[in-house]
Amino acid sequence: MRPMTFSLRVGLAVATLAAAAALGTAFAFEWWGGLVPCALCLVERWPYRVAIAVGAIGVLLPRPLVRGALVAMLLTALVAVALAGTHVGVEFGWWPSPLPECAAPQFAQGSIAERLRSMPARPAKPCDDPVYVIEAVPVSFAQFGLIYALALSSGVAGLLIYGGAKRA
Repeated sequence: MRPMTFSLRVGLAVATLAAAAALGTAFAFEWWGGLVPCALCLVERWPYRVAIAVGAIGVLLPRPLVRGALVAMLLTALVAVALAGTHVGVEFGWWPSPLPECAAPQFAQGSIAERLRSMPARPAKPCDDPVYVIEAVPVSFAQFGLIYALALSSGVAGLLIYGGAKRA
């Protein structure tokens, strides 16, 4: 029995759509769900933007270069895993946030007017305050992000390992 082979180009297109779905979900919860993203949440979106660009270019590449685009997609997905894991660690209090924007503003001196001018125009959300999208499920949005990034990177790695070597 021949093992099943997958078209790497189709797999890359599916991974690109999965990256777009992650980014679209984050925007939907922000725009229509009213969630305020923290600084780490905003940084976590960048690997998905890069993955979309890599995938969009990769599906147009000649057949021999599609595997290279999948490798680039895997590296971006692994960056997404690292960023989401960092955010989950901040939520659990295992380490402080690497971003200064996650901390409350510090006011050493100055008048009330100076303090008001230095405040952000939009309210900030602390990075160590988890948001639970589904109240009955004790998994935060950052934890869902980590699970999704792990699934995406596993899927792309599986494509690279088991995908069709002859077809692209």
